[in-house]
Amino acid sequence: MKSNAKGYKPPAHGGNDHSKGRDSLISEGIPMTEEGAEKIKQFTATKGLTSAEAKDLLLRHGRNELPEKKKPKWLIFAEQLWQPMPIMIWIAAITEAGISNWPDMAILLTIQFVNAGLGYYEVTKAGDAVAALKKSLKPLATVKRDGKWSNIDAADLVPNDLVLLAAGSAIPADCLVNEGTIEVDQSALTGESMAVTMYKGSSCKMGSTVYRGEVEATVEYTGANTFFGKTAALLQEGDELGNLQKVLLNIVIVLVVLSFTFSGIVFGYLLGSGIGVTETISFTVVLIVASIPVAIEIVCTTTLALGSKELSKHGAIVTRLAAIEDMAGMTMLCSDKTGTLTMNKMMIQEETPIYWTGENQYSVLRYAAMAAKWHEPARDALDTMVLGQADLKSLDTIEQLDYMPFDPIVKRTEGTIRDLKTGKVFKATKGAPHVLLHLCADEEVKHRCEADVTKLGQRGIRALAVARTDDNGQFRMLGLLTFLDPPRHDTKETIHRAVSYGVEVKMITGDHLLIAMETARMLDLGDRVVGREGVVPLIRGAEGLPSLDPETKKAPENLAKNYGDYIRKGHGFAQVFPEHKFLIVQCLRELGYKTGMTGDGVNDAPALKRADVGIAVAGATDAARAASDIVLTEEGLSTIIEGLIISRCIFQRMKNFITYRIAATLQLLIFFFIAVLALKPNDYMPSDWETKEGFGDEWPSYFKLPVLMLMLITMLNDGTLISVGYDNVTPSRYPNAWNLPVLFLVASVLALVALISSLILLYLCLDSWNSGSAMKGLGLGDLTYGQITTAMYLKVSISDFLTLFSARTHDGFFWSSMPSPILMGAAMLSLFLSTMLACFWPDSSVDDQSVEGMANHTPRQLAVFIWLWCLAWWFVQDAAKVALYWWMEKYNIFGINDSAHVKDALTSADDNMSSKNPMLIDEEAGSSLKKSLLSH
Repeated sequence: MKSNAKGYKPPAHGGNDHSKGRDSLISEGIPMTEEGAEKIKQFTATKGLTSAEAKDLLLRHGRNELPEKKKPKWLIFAEQLWQPMPIMIWIAAITEAGISNWPDMAILLTIQFVNAGLGYYEVTKAGDAVAALKKSLKPLATVKRDGKWSNIDAADLVPNDLVLLAAGSAIPADCLVNEGTIEVDQSALTGESMAVTMYKGSSCKMGSTVYRGEVEATVEYTGANTFFGKTAALLQEGDELGNLQKVLLNIVIVLVVLSFTFSGIVFGYLLGSGIGVTETISFTVVLIVASIPVAIEIVCTTTLALGSKELSKHGAIVTRLAAIEDMAGMTMLCSDKTGTLTMNKMMIQEETPIYWTGENQYSVLRYAAMAAKWHEPARDALDTMVLGQADLKSLDTIEQLDYMPFDPIVKRTEGTIRDLKTGKVFKATKGAPHVLLHLCADEEVKHRCEADVTKLGQRGIRALAVARTDDNGQFRMLGLLTFLDPPRHDTKETIHRAVSYGVEVKMITGDHLLIAMETARMLDLGDRVVGREGVVPLIRGAEGLPSLDPETKKAPENLAKNYGDYIRKGHGFAQVFPEHKFLIVQCLRELGYKTGMTGDGVNDAPALKRADVGIAVAGATDAARAASDIVLTEEGLSTIIEGLIISRCIFQRMKNFITYRIAATLQLLIFFFIAVLALKPNDYMPSDWETKEGFGDEWPSYFKLPVLMLMLITMLNDGTLISVGYDNVTPSRYPNAWNLPVLFLVASVLALVALISSLILLYLCLDSWNSGSAMKGLGLGDLTYGQITTAMYLKVSISDFLTLFSARTHDGFFWSSMPSPILMGAAMLSLFLSTMLACFWPDSSVDDQSVEGMANHTPRQLAVFIWLWCLAWWFVQDAAKVALYWWMEKYNIFGINDSAHVKDALTSADDNMSSKNPMLIDEEAGSSLKKSLLSH
């Protein structure tokens, strides 16, 4: 629906003469009300204003431009540093500074500002959408002031100004036609693919383009009060915390609460045990920092960024990374029709009713071309359509003697033709069927043609009549060329694939109800009913849709409650305006559907902005692209399905990482909590430890790992786990949704098994000096405290990565899905470095704690034992996970088997078997409406 000043749409042809009826339905933006009709009757054309009057009105109404709420950029950036997650990082960084741990503080601050930068980039996109619309509000306007015509900045227009609207000019404000008629291309506002005839009192909307004619008009509304202004105002609404941010925030809050709870208990216990205040604070801070997943947002953002690159290869540019996660959970896809589902280009159809013996579509197209300037560039879309499919080479033997161009009153064109072969002269004409029938005398043909036009009109198909004169100079109707804006070649398949992936599709268009119903049938957008050929679409009109409050511009209260049933059951909506699209999307979101919206025009921008996922198709206007989260660069909608599959793969990768991260955090936090309270190293010292060779210094009263080791675990594991963005995953057949109870339960089971294995290993290592210990039985006895420290460092490092390999396959065993080579390579690199560090760490004291490389002393095979220990428990961990999923799926624990609204989205055919199907009742009512429309 992209408006183009150089490529206007032609006037409406075909069907009965219901131009005025259509104008009353479309040009006012909503169905004509008694109040609106009375308003036109009372309309008095202005004679123009004086400069003083204009100045006064300008002060009262403001400039004819969009209102803009701008925040300073420094404030936008500052807000990114003062939210719940950043506050937690600030606390951690300040605490690190308090204990003079400058390297860790620097790492936290780096994460802080990187996150703030990413957030700043996303927030500033809303301003880009408004800026794109503002560019369209700066045309010049020809206005009469002080009795003289002059060109002024359209931003200085005021209500009651007298303006000139001429062919080729953009309409600078909402205006009422004074006298006469003009043809207006308002496809960028309404989706109506043909130009609309405007009469006295008709409202021409800002953002439309004058296609043909010239009239004087009275300015009715300016700036934010115009339909175009409402569009920009709607774009400034809808800023909210992204779904992924909410999920991550909830996860972090839970983990932080657990961290502070367990750390607080440990803090009190250590103080009560006589440990020094400084040492207690130092350990508690380390425990808190280690258990807060500060890198979780960075890894998820990186995964999304990698996914956006993958999407770009398929012709989809992502402008808001979190939209990828939203798209994975999309359950409802609302799509504009003109230019999105269809090609926004009128094309001749095969169906060609013939009324003169011997003629066919080929010959009728030739005569239609004779009623145009076929030697010159096409003058409008109808000529482009005809001349593009007629055999113009065969017209080399035809000479055009005279030509009558199209006139909105006459509604036809005519060419006077001489056949150079025979010398015969005749006239060929093309135009509205009812106009050409008045030229023909054959009553039988007239009745046949009228019946055909009615049938075509009931299907939303337009018709162009073609006639010529016979040897007696009498016009004979040759036939009807049927045409419509056809669907894109891949649209029908795209809809079928979307439904197969659990996504329901709804069509939303400003185009005519009849056209919308025919398009829906062609796309199989409807319900199948026994005894009926094809589908039965339920297309809603604008009369039952909500509207914004005229004063506050806000959605009505109880939107979902009052309009949810009406909107939910419709397969599509016709003759709607931008605010309707916006409110349809809003209502579906309030009903609980993760809603996507596709479009290409200014009229789609508010809904694109409001949707969970706004998708601008190829060739979209600047406003639509700026308001969207994803911009398609290739023609057609098949890219959306590819994007859906890719986004679900990305969702699985993020889910895998988050499950791992929760499990790793819980394992580490609770391990230290239990180890401090229950496994005191000095309780396991032999009574004669001072005389034991190689025992070393006295063991501490509680177990801990040095800060450096904890940071190495975080850097090597979380750092290399960015490669999870390249992992092999299987996309879900249904929309993805975050089920945090399930996520935490699975992570808890994974953490529990890893925790048990860590505690048992710590006990075995501490007990290695006892004569009957298991470690001595394995030939691994008499471990120094420095070896125990590095052994536990290696155990935690290995368990973390193995936990990821278990988490990534969900309800399957870890071998059911092969990891990608990149993830496997990253894991091998991380585990190799961790093993080398544990084996060859120099004998030293780190944070006043003894650390020794396992390979530096006997038993040198300790590292091998740690590896075998971790692998053995990995099988136990994976089996526990599979058993947990089996139990949850069998009893639908935490609604694990429920997919968000999938059952509603995938309508069962059994529900449509009844002859009292409400779809059929509504269609019958729709037929009555169609008949009334065709009677205008």
